[in-house]
Amino acid sequence: MSDPSFTDYIKGYAERIERELTGSLPADWQVPSVLRESMAYSLMAGGKRMRPIMVIAAAEACNGSVEAALPIACAVEMVHTYSLIHDDLPALDNDDYRRGRLTNHKVYGEATAILAGDALLTHAFFAAARTARQYGIPSDRVLAVIEDLSVYAGPRGMVGGQVADMQGEQGMTRLEELEYIHLHKTSDLIVFSLKAGGRIGGATEYQLQALETFGTNIGLAFQIQDDILDVVGDAGKLGKAVRSDEKMQKVTYPYFIGLDASRRKVEELTAIGKDAIVRAELPKPERLLQLADYLMKRDH
Repeated sequence: MSDPSFTDYIKGYAERIERELTGSLPADWQVPSVLRESMAYSLMAGGKRMRPIMVIAAAEACNGSVEAALPIACAVEMVHTYSLIHDDLPALDNDDYRRGRLTNHKVYGEATAILAGDALLTHAFFAAARTARQYGIPSDRVLAVIEDLSVYAGPRGMVGGQVADMQGEQGMTRLEELEYIHLHKTSDLIVFSLKAGGRIGGATEYQLQALETFGTNIGLAFQIQDDILDVVGDAGKLGKAVRSDEKMQKVTYPYFIGLDASRRKVEELTAIGKDAIVRAELPKPERLLQLADYLMKRDH
């Protein structure tokens, strides 16, 4: 499916991110044990770790420090995990399984799940600040990263997309409405991850814009691929039931334009994103280009 060396790259950094996440909540902090357990239950539940890997790949593409990028990589995974915990709640998607095991609220109860999500979101900003304090990245760059995280994860970004998704369940008639949801619910954290890595590596404004274009396009392609896999994927590989969108009467790209056109859209968006990276003249763009192909061809 993909270059074996790139598969090793993904696996190696996913394992490194796992180790960083394990120690991300200081052991000497007095935190209620059930909260610590609930946070770790979802944070350490596996997953592809694609967003943190994007932070690292973008930093590397700009000749930046992987060590300095790791706290930001952890931060975006915390935000992503909090969003999944809350998404799974009965008030939203009402899912019983995530990544092949019971969702957080099914194990710890709704109240603790909500608070674990809240804790992961706020702890993400603590993690991000470490990039300046421990690794000497200029404070103006780290401030820009934190500002971006607030924007892309907040009302104009991911949370706005979640609300639009919730409203869309009442009846969505236009593809543009679905695209808005995908761009904000999914793409925005991907855009953040890439720009954050770029900022750590000292990217120029032009290069940051290219990373944003890349992220917007591959982020939308990523979600359309999810829509496709919900129709034709393998539940064992996905770690969740297939055709869940259909059962919940949620409209998707295949619903609007069909499977074949959805696949062509994924290829088109991936090509646009890769072209932006090629034009940006980044010092080491290879991993980002491989990443785009990897996401396009994934089966889970």
